[in-house]
Amino acid sequence: MFFSLRSILLLSAAGVLTTASVEAQAIPPAKVAIVNAQKAVADTQEIKKDQADLEAKYRPRQQEIETLQHDLQSIQQQLSAPNITPDREAQLRQSATEKQKQLQRKGEDLQSDVNMDRQDILGRAGRQMAAVVKKIAEARGIDVVIDVTNTIYYKPALDITAEATAAYDKTYPVSGASAPAASTK
Repeated sequence: MFFSLRSILLLSAAGVLTTASVEAQAIPPAKVAIVNAQKAVADTQEIKKDQADLEAKYRPRQQEIETLQHDLQSIQQQLSAPNITPDREAQLRQSATEKQKQLQRKGEDLQSDVNMDRQDILGRAGRQMAAVVKKIAEARGIDVVIDVTNTIYYKPALDITAEATAAYDKTYPVSGASAPAASTK
């Protein structure tokens, strides 16, 4: 009786292993694609338009900063001139200090506003690109899409970056002038 029970247990275990092996073999290999998400977003017509809009929106403030830089250089040149009176030197140094503070404050404000607008634009475009890539994957029966930044090697045939950009441009066509939302100081 001992041997027959042991034989039954061994046969049962073999059956379980065989069933598990057959089930494991029934799972098809995953279909994988690669996307360079950063490039896919950067190459869209919407991002190119938004970049041009940002440049136009902030051009006056950039020009104001450039004017301050030019004024500061002019003051530095005047300070290095020979035979400058002490009163004039004190006045120029005071003006240079004020302009330097203005320049720093305006530069920081501009950078902050540009960064905020850029993050809003990239965040929206990134979410939209993720939805586009998901649609492509579903349509092509792709099981997983991996960003190229986390990939050491892949066959170029797996890259769907250009397809994702084209699909994005088709899904989100660039319309008339739509400036990014942010307050101008």
